[in-house]
Formats: sequence, C-alpha cells, structure tokens
Amino acid sequence: MLQRILEPEVMDSANEAHDYDAMDHSHVNQVFVADLLSFGAPRANAPRLSTLDVGAGTAQIPITLCRAHPGFRILAIDMAEHMLRVGRANVERAGLGERITMERCDAKRMTFADESFDVVMSNSIVHHIPAPAAVFAEMARVVRTDGVLFVRDLLRPVSAAELHGFVQKYAGDANAHQQKMFGDSLHAALTLDEVRAIVVGLGFKAASVEQTSDRHWTWAARRIRSSDF
Repeated sequence: MLQRILEPEVMDSANEAHDYDAMDHSHVNQVFVADLLSFGAPRANAPRLSTLDVGAGTAQIPITLCRAHPGFRILAIDMAEHMLRVGRANVERAGLGERITMERCDAKRMTFADESFDVVMSNSIVHHIPAPAAVFAEMARVVRTDGVLFVRDLLRPVSAAELHGFVQKYAGDANAHQQKMFGDSLHAALTLDEVRAIVVGLGFKAASVEQTSDRHWTWAARRIRSSDF
C-alpha cells in the first residue's frame, strides 16, 4: 500500500480554483447527488432541508443537488477564498442565490451549534486534511438527530502503478497541472481501514463506510441519538 503523502490543506490560488472548476466533474457530481438522494430519500414535497456542504469548492455539487430536488437549502463552506469566489459566480449564474449560500469556514472548527443541519454532506475534502478525525467529529456534531451524514472521497491506490493508471483513465485528457492535482489527491487519500477506524471511534458502524467505485469510498449514516456524541 502506498504511504499517505499530504497535499496542501487549502488550495487557494486563482489558478488552482480555475483549473479545478474547469475539470469535468459532472458525472461524479451527478452520481454523488443520486446516491445521496437514494440514501436520504426525501419526499418530493419535503419541507426545507437545511444542508451543510463541507469543502464545497466551486459549488458544483450544491448546484446539482438544488437542481435535482426543490427542498434543499444549502450552506456551502470552504477555506479557500478563490474557490468560494468562483463558486459564488457559479451560483449566481445558475440562479440559485436564494438557496445556496457560500461561507469561509474551517471544517475542523466549525462555528455552528450542535445539531444545526438536517443533512451534512462532503465530497473530496477529507484527503486535504492532515488529521481528518476532527472533521468527521465536527460533521457528526452539527447534524441533527436522525439527520443524514453523506461523505465521499478518493481511495488511496495500493501502488504507484495503480495511481498512474487512475490519472490516465480519469484525467488523461486534462492539462499537466490538472493531472498533477488529481494524482496528488489520490496519494493524499485514506484507505477503507483508516476511514472505518475514524467512524468507529465516533460510535458508528464500520459497515457504514464502503468502497463505492474503483477510486472512492463513501460514509453514509444517520445520527441516531444526540447523546452518542
């Protein structure tokens, strides 16, 4: 198994934000939203669902989710101001400014009260965090009792050859900087055992973490009792 090599926790340059936003994440984002809706199964006429997106980047997933279901109202947080700047422009262009708010916030030390959100979701932030247990704990803290936790990220490859293969398969048409970003993210990702150890430490079942593609894991769970945390 490859050793984890950290990448910068905050990708905060205009070039990084532009290159990230320009990459074609549409299929991955649509699958994320479909899987979240399948797990959470909100009713078509569900009331307003207070939702936190942790590490929202340029707001591609919040936009996709709001287009898929009318009930979601999303607070999208990120530490990178350039990502937020691009995200706000994307939200405005999509006409979703009344349903998506973007805010700079450290996911390791959120300012929100306990049990603030019906849904807490995150895609591809965990591999950026040197000690990600704090982020898992914060996400579990701010979700309401019986609320949905839905977290997905990259899975660290077992070898350098496998990592190279993933870069060629999924970013082979991208520019050199985009390929490097993807490769670095894979190298910084966690294994299934590492993620399961974190969630078990928070009182969740190891089985709530599964490998859900050749390069992704997903933690899908509900907070059962407020006293669990």
